[in-house]
Amino acid sequence: MAKIIAVVNQKGGVGKTTTSVNLSAALHETGARVLLCDFDPQANATSGMGVDKRTVKASVYDVIINDVSPEKSIIMTGYGDVMPSSAALAGASVELIGVEQREYCLKERLALLRDSYDYIFIDCPPSLELLTLNALCAADSILIPVQCEYYALEGLSDLMSTLRAVKKRLNPKLHIFGVLLTMFDGRTNFSNQVAQEVRRHFPGKVFATAIPRNVRLAEAPSYGVPVFAYDRSSRGAQAYQAVAEEIHRKE
Repeated sequence: MAKIIAVVNQKGGVGKTTTSVNLSAALHETGARVLLCDFDPQANATSGMGVDKRTVKASVYDVIINDVSPEKSIIMTGYGDVMPSSAALAGASVELIGVEQREYCLKERLALLRDSYDYIFIDCPPSLELLTLNALCAADSILIPVQCEYYALEGLSDLMSTLRAVKKRLNPKLHIFGVLLTMFDGRTNFSNQVAQEVRRHFPGKVFATAIPRNVRLAEAPSYGVPVFAYDRSSRGAQAYQAVAEEIHRKE
């Protein structure tokens, strides 16, 4: 049965989609059965996995709003399976307002897929609204990418407050799977200081591997592929492979 992990941080530009795409691909390469659910209306994870979002026939929007079978939305790629997103998802929060048990729409759909996968990753939008709430209710745990920059910890208190509220009222089993340091530059004292501070705030939860600032990681999405297909020998690819190995050791 799949572990469902929401990749979440309401701050933009911290590496949520980069992590969702490349960690899915890294685990897929180990032989794990992986599904990436793109729950961000920008659909960057969809294109990052090599899927042309303009030609998608059924997206996660159709699954939660139009009752399309989740199996019919899945697209198989060489890097893992994808439940694609679309721009229409941006209006889903409004359309769900009058729906009973609206926080559980995604959970109900993904539950139908749990037996088919080892891991289901949910790439969340950069906000704490109804779409993200659906992801938190659907997930067993969350993975938090934290950028090694000045404002790294700003806003994490809001995320932790949301996590506590969701645990109390909607999903009592939700927990932190791990915290991943991203855009790390080991040559600077500042990156190391931020890393120490994050480890102090989340003892025992921070991955030993930090994702470095890496040009190849930034370039790969423009080619519509994970970094492993773009430059397997890059530091970014090696780092995500190391994180995948850490995840396996957690099992």
